[in-house]
Amino acid sequence: MAETKIDLVKQAKELGIEHVSSTNTMAELREAIAQAAPKKHDKESLPTEEHEAKKAKAGKRSEKAIKETTEKIAKEERKAAAIDEESTHVFKAAPTARTHAERAGKKYKEAYAKVDSKKEYTMREALELATQTSTTKFDSSVELHIRLNVDPRQADQNIRDSIVLPEGTGKTVRVAVFADIEDVAIAKKAGADIAGAEEFLQQLDKGIINFDVLIATPLMMAKLGKYARALGPKGLMPNPKSGTVTKDVAKAVTEAKAGRIEFRVDSTGIVHVAVGKVSFGTARLAKNTAALMSSLKNAKPSSVKGSYVKSIFVASSMGPSIKVITNEI
Repeated sequence: MAETKIDLVKQAKELGIEHVSSTNTMAELREAIAQAAPKKHDKESLPTEEHEAKKAKAGKRSEKAIKETTEKIAKEERKAAAIDEESTHVFKAAPTARTHAERAGKKYKEAYAKVDSKKEYTMREALELATQTSTTKFDSSVELHIRLNVDPRQADQNIRDSIVLPEGTGKTVRVAVFADIEDVAIAKKAGADIAGAEEFLQQLDKGIINFDVLIATPLMMAKLGKYARALGPKGLMPNPKSGTVTKDVAKAVTEAKAGRIEFRVDSTGIVHVAVGKVSFGTARLAKNTAALMSSLKNAKPSSVKGSYVKSIFVASSMGPSIKVITNEI
């Protein structure tokens, strides 16, 4: 139980200290008690032997109680001194987190130095700079990250579309077609890497997925339902909006091979899409970008008011980002 001022005043009175009262501070009371405790019974003028004999054997006036009180006071003083020292201690501010450019390797720092982070570039300048700031040994993709003024939770603002890039994607696309026997022959003639009906499902049953795009005819879609959990997370489930559910399998295969891409906004309203490779050069990348931006404009919901495109950044794979002027789009 915590010691109160009333307890200290009472102890002081018991020790014969008359000049203290509740107006004194607790520190003053403790000091007076500490000084008076060893001198208890001095006023009685008794011989040493008689003085020792007159000491109480128990209670607050006993030798044990006085010793405990003294130790308790000393402990409280040490605690108060520790608190005062802690309150005057100067804490050092935590070091600020380093930016990605500060933590990155030598190649990235050299590439980052070429980009003015405070400047907004034209689309063509940004594409040219992206090809110059590629830091990888392989042929990097050039990506666009476009923040739109949309709410993906609204059905009409959940932007999703597919286009055929005029200069292609620069990737070798493996196309699979799931259709009946007649359409399988047409798909193979159009250049499909895999085409089949029941034998194709047998491959899926074994967990074999060796294709990048899956095209299916509307009549065969019902049989793919049970494979949705395997194909959906990989983005391989055919969808009419992406042009992968169609009766014209030959056209779908040709477009997939030519460079058809699908894009959609994520949960934060941003479209992430690759428009080609660094090896394409600025001119070819600009053609693909123009086709993408045209498709985005056509997909603008009527419910969106004000600015449609909020920001655009261009970057190569693992390269620094470059901000683009949006009022040109």
